Amino acid sequence: MRILVNHHLLLLLSLLPLSAFSEENTTSSYLIPRPLIFETQQLKNIDDNVNLLHCTSWRFAAETNNLAPWKTIPVECADYVKDYLMGKGYVFDVERVSEEAKIYASSFESNGDGKDVWIFDIDETLLSNLPYYLEHGCGLEVFNHSKFDKWVEKGIAPAIAPSLKLYQMVQDMGYKVILLTGRRENHRVVTVENLRNAGFHNWDKLILRSMDDDHKTATIYKSEKRDEMVNEGYRIRGNSGDQWSDLLGFAMSERSFKLPNPMYFIP
Repeated sequence: MRILVNHHLLLLLSLLPLSAFSEENTTSSYLIPRPLIFETQQLKNIDDNVNLLHCTSWRFAAETNNLAPWKTIPVECADYVKDYLMGKGYVFDVERVSEEAKIYASSFESNGDGKDVWIFDIDETLLSNLPYYLEHGCGLEVFNHSKFDKWVEKGIAPAIAPSLKLYQMVQDMGYKVILLTGRRENHRVVTVENLRNAGFHNWDKLILRSMDDDHKTATIYKSEKRDEMVNEGYRIRGNSGDQWSDLLGFAMSERSFKLPNPMYFIP
């Protein structure tokens, strides 16, 4: 007669210590050794690690422009995005971008004709709107222009410190600084006041969206403005922005520097 062997049972028995079958342990011989017990905390740690990897992968895809146009962050990544923005990871990433931009900016020697330009976006590039987004889920909510406009009109967005240092350095090196933002023209006064209060001074030009630009995507709008600079004889050496639409399109800069922003996407 054939005896059917349960391979899983044999594996389990092989892991039990011999003492488990001795007479001295008859009262506890039915107990499985503790290392084989899957505890709730262990399972939770596994789930947490999987979620961490998932959200890190999602942020990588977002930052490298590999995602399809997206409107909100994944619900399961809300805490991850918030922790990243409030922690050292975001600070280190912004500092890295700034340092690399400084190295690149230093590689040119100005010929004194005043035609070397560095472009900066404003929101999440020079000024941080994190206080606003912390109250709106750090990307969980679909972007609301009316709510954001009310925040802009307060004029209290703080400077992103590494970007301020880069801004000051390229000015000292003789670059013309042009601010090219998606903010609307009716926010010029409050934007100027906010920038100055945050430490940004003496830019050469501040370009905001006019009514004629309102229907355009950010990529087209900013490309057209850069094209105007090129046609005026400017050399766009560098461009700093948190959105790919700040950097891509046509009339692109010789080198672009993408700051991290996992909260929202602007096409």
